[in-house]
Order: sequence, then C-alpha cells, then structure tokens
Amino acid sequence: MPFFSGVLPEGRSRELISRIFGVSETNDFALLERIVGECAGAVRLLPEGTPHDANDEQMRVLDDEEFARTLRELRRRPLLAGSRGLRLSLAGAQDKLPIRIVDGQVALPLGSPASTHIVKPAVPDFDGIVFNEAFCLALAAAVGLPTTAFIVGRADDIDYLAVERFDRSVDGERVVRIHQEDFCQALGIPPERKYQAEGGPNLRRCFELLRTVSAAPVLDLGALLDAVVFNLAIGNNDAHGKNIALLHRTDGTTRLAPFYDLVSTVSYPELAREMAMRLGGQRIADRVAPNDLHRLSKEAGLGAPLVVRRAAELLETTLAKIDEIEKPHPISERVAALVRDRVRMLLGRFGSSGP
Repeated sequence: MPFFSGVLPEGRSRELISRIFGVSETNDFALLERIVGECAGAVRLLPEGTPHDANDEQMRVLDDEEFARTLRELRRRPLLAGSRGLRLSLAGAQDKLPIRIVDGQVALPLGSPASTHIVKPAVPDFDGIVFNEAFCLALAAAVGLPTTAFIVGRADDIDYLAVERFDRSVDGERVVRIHQEDFCQALGIPPERKYQAEGGPNLRRCFELLRTVSAAPVLDLGALLDAVVFNLAIGNNDAHGKNIALLHRTDGTTRLAPFYDLVSTVSYPELAREMAMRLGGQRIADRVAPNDLHRLSKEAGLGAPLVVRRAAELLETTLAKIDEIEKPHPISERVAALVRDRVRMLLGRFGSSGP
C-alpha cells in the first residue's frame, strides 16, 4: 500500500481531484483507478479491460497559448484530472504536470506514451519559487551533486520550471520507463508519514537502506552525505523521505537517483523552521553544531573525521560557486545572498577543511 499510495498526489491537489471524481480523499484505490496511468517509475495502472499497446504514441501537441492555458488550468484541475484521454499522476502537493518535449514543442501524452519532463508552474503563494529552485539545482550541479537537467521558461505571464525526468531514457524517438521508488516507498512508509516527526524515515534509516541496496554504496553514501550538507547550506527544510529516491536501472543495478526538489524553503518565513529529518540530534537547521555532525557520522556508519572534512569541503565549494551561477531574477539574487550568509555561518561553526 505505501508504494501505490506513494504515486498519488498529496494535499490540496489530492483533495481537488477527489472532488472532481466524487470519491473519498482517503480512498487510494479509487484514485488509482481514475488517474494513474503515466506516473513515477516503470509502473502503469489501467482499468480492467483497457487495451494496452506499448507502441501507442499518441500526443497532443500544445502551442504557446494552449500551454499557458493548461498551466492555468492546473490550479483548479490538478494533473488535468478528468480530461479525456489523460491518466497522469505525480506525488507531492505542488501543481505539476508530466509532459513530453518533442522538437522543442510541449506535448501531453495520451494513452501509453511516457513523458520526458515534469513542468512546475509558478506558485502564487511563494514568490519566485521557479527561480529559487532553478538556482538551487544549478548550484547543486556546480558543486558535484547528481541532479537533473532543467529548463526555465515562460508561457504568457506564467514562469515555469521543466525538469528532465531521471526515470525516463530517450532512445531515438522512443522513451523508455526506468523504475524508481522514493525512500518512503522503499521503506514501506505511507506518504502521510513522510516527515520524521510523524513516523517517517530518519537519516539513519536512509543511509542503512543505501548501504543495503546500492550497487555502489561508497559513491552513493558519499552523495547522500553531500546532499544532507547541501540542504543544510541552502536552507531546504523539506528534504523528507519522498524527496530522495532509488533508481532501478536497466542493467539490473540499483543506485541513488539524482536529487530533485531542491528549494531554499527558509526564503519563505511562513514555512516550517524544523527540518524534515533531524541532523544529528537537531531539528532546527540554524542550531546544527559540530557535535551533530559527529552524531550524523555514527548514523551514516561513516568515520567522524571524514564527515567533518567532507562537510567543510562541500561548504567551501558551495561558497566558491555561488557567484558563478546565473541569476536572471531578483529572487535568484535574494536566494544567493541568503545561501552565501548561511554557508559562511556554517563554515565559521564547523571550521575549514584546509590546513
């Protein structure tokens, strides 16, 4: 059940979709039956008796005006629920839509086709969140974290971020689904318990999972450690178990998936100050101290000197790379300044990696 409920939308999106179909918001199976076709990973769900044609590549290409209208529609009809021919589902509460980009044009998959990107339009309640996430993704890539490629665009007056799907592989004109599961799904935890304070995974369980299933545990444990420090640096307090994933690659191996949903949540004072997962013994990011890194090293099964040194190195690299990242919007500049101050504060607290 945690796996299948984990492919469904959450929060306001789930509530609106339930109303559209006239089913209970808590009825996972009813929602799976009505909307889940194209979703995360290599799974497809179709109503009984529906023909399945793996070669069905029907697309609805959208011109600029139609694309803008579609993005506006997401506010009242998440995932375009109820639209004829569409069976789309993505986890999370934010408005988003799976699309395929074909020769620079946006298209909606009808029937069997797999999407190539996830598009996230601007959110009125959170000023400049598209540019916030774009900056954080670009900075993560610059410091060496595995991330996905993205495009920042504008449809009419709507800014959007289109993120390339890491659970899809493009082979000529064919798009292949690659299976993935987020850490909550892998650990059998339902999405409503994704936060540690509500019974969700903690960092110890995340590192243990990677050590158990990864085909390259040394590399993946190091990458996860880097991500923990990077999220601390940018002030991403929403790094919960559904925002980390495993990728079951076509060669039969399992690896840590590229990182996604990297946002400086502390840029929005109305959002929670508590981290989704404790770092060491601390829930408040600004209170993380050197002893919390030592506790993290025990939870991760890594040596304390290595963890402290690697954290300092990543923070120094982050500070050096901030000015290199393009900042096309005032929000980009604001987030960059905030991250710069946070990194300097953390370096002052943890010390430098140098002699």
